Amino acid sequence: MLELNNIYKYFSGVKAVDGLSFKVKKGELVGLIGPNGAGKTTVLNLINGILKPDKGKILFNSRDITAKSVHYISRLGLSRTFQQNMLFEGLTCKEHLRLSSYLFEKKNILQSSLSIGINKEKEDAFFNRINKILKFMNIEEHSNIVADSLPNGIKRTLGVALAYSTNPQLLLLDEPAAGMSFKEMEGLKLLISKLAQNNISILLVEHNIKLVMDICKTIIVINEGKLIAEGTPKQIINDKL
Repeated sequence: MLELNNIYKYFSGVKAVDGLSFKVKKGELVGLIGPNGAGKTTVLNLINGILKPDKGKILFNSRDITAKSVHYISRLGLSRTFQQNMLFEGLTCKEHLRLSSYLFEKKNILQSSLSIGINKEKEDAFFNRINKILKFMNIEEHSNIVADSLPNGIKRTLGVALAYSTNPQLLLLDEPAAGMSFKEMEGLKLLISKLAQNNISILLVEHNIKLVMDICKTIIVINEGKLIAEGTPKQIINDKL
């Protein structure tokens, strides 16, 4: 589904990503780990089009997305979360999903947010889908609460819900457990596993190694932008790197 071929990225002459190649197959839950500054978030930014590689090629479902825009890549079925809570001030959880779902509906964002020109049947289906996402994410009880006022764990789950609402085939998760309590992290672990069981491929960047080892079948380790190990959790644990 996703293929990085010999990717390089330079910042002021420094190699942030250095000849990196790896694949994510359809239905896989893959962990991408490494020390601070290893280039993990840069890799995600290259995949979803925020950054462009200086060399190399990125393929998604055999289509070259190397020089494509973020919105083009998203419409192909590739979505992501961010390390920071990227939420709109003053909007409830349901209102956030109402806005993000316009990508799935392929309508103008203003039309989607105001329900202009949507017949009653389509409008009902639109809102039913949002309610199903809230329930699937286990944040239904927070539907009408302004997201700014919610605990960090719920905000981060809402971030995953926003990415999920665009109906992705591949989901990039950038440190979704950051700042979570142990209980919240256990809930996130179940949620990510449930997403994978829903036939969504996932590339997970996470500093909590136990979480990655518990749920990922394949783990990619990078350092200074280079691939240094790849394999199952057991193989990675036993690898002297």
